[in-house]
Amino acid sequence: MSFKDGGRFFRPDCLLLSTVLPISHQNYHRPYTCTKCEKAFTEASLLMQHVQIHRGEKVYECKECGKAFRRRSHLTCHTRIHSGERPYECKVCGKAFRESSHHSRHMRTHSAEKPYECKNCEKAFKSISDLTRHRRVHSSEKPYECKECGKAFKINSALSAHRRIHSGERPYECKECGKSFRITSSLIAHRRIHTGERPYKCKECGKSFSQFSNLTTHRRIHSGERPYECKVCGKVFSQFTSVTTHTRIHSGERPCKCKVCGKAFGSYSSLHKHRQTHSRERPHECKECGKAFKDSSHLITHMQTHSRDQPYECTQCEKVFSSVVWSRVSGSREGAILHTPKSSGRTSGAPQSHIKVRVRCSLSPARSLFFALP
Repeated sequence: MSFKDGGRFFRPDCLLLSTVLPISHQNYHRPYTCTKCEKAFTEASLLMQHVQIHRGEKVYECKECGKAFRRRSHLTCHTRIHSGERPYECKVCGKAFRESSHHSRHMRTHSAEKPYECKNCEKAFKSISDLTRHRRVHSSEKPYECKECGKAFKINSALSAHRRIHSGERPYECKECGKSFRITSSLIAHRRIHTGERPYKCKECGKSFSQFSNLTTHRRIHSGERPYECKVCGKVFSQFTSVTTHTRIHSGERPCKCKVCGKAFGSYSSLHKHRQTHSRERPHECKECGKAFKDSSHLITHMQTHSRDQPYECTQCEKVFSSVVWSRVSGSREGAILHTPKSSGRTSGAPQSHIKVRVRCSLSPARSLFFALP
């Protein structure tokens, strides 16, 4: 069955299209309405394409990787990942993009235009997608849920990236070294290792970074901001990863396990340091004498033997030292310098170097740290 209207033919191809009245084609701007969500379209073909969203159909398949899409335009954009094609170029800075929408959004970075405003807080954004994502801050809505583990996300792209954890898919490959990544932003950040590019510069001290997140974290050194608080003890941190690692002290969780001996750790940095005990690797080398160390802190202590830098001062006799023995006690840093101060009342006739006691010590000149005598 088909309908003719103004020289054009229309045919309802499915139940969702059966309520379309083609006579309205001349009378209304968007005569084709979806019976599921009431969204309207100018052409029947656009409505048919939209219906596939409700059905969950993905009829357009990539010949390179087999990934399927609901729309041909999405497939076209996807194939540019494999070809590397970026047809949309910014006339201001020369940066190129795979999609026209990304190009349009980028063009606003050269202007102060922010046409999309949040009605709740009046914050403005350069794209409608950024505004939509921001609105969920007020509602705490997470509509995109992973069917594998049940974890929910505020944006669909975050869910897509998360799914690759389960599938192991890493579609974004570096052409320089062959390393692959789950998301494009990780690949872009990785490329800067090869190029040496550091586009994000601190206005306070001039230090530059390859990733904006690193600059954000660095700025907190100047501002003193520590937005992440431990709910157990109230200790605050400048980085989210730091508070996550810290909470494992209270929970006793040790998710980072050594594959060689089975020993578990609360942080990946501790595990990485432990792995070096199983290998002969000494990655931290002194540029002065070539001596190598497993730990960077040991290299720093060693370097002071070349510079004669002695930053640790005994608060009792003002004698200075190049290193101090550090330990962790009750969450605070404690340490000791092993020597005999003038006020300790050592046995007469005994060499000072042979009599060693724990004493108070201070770190000069930046700050002081005090430690109790035993």
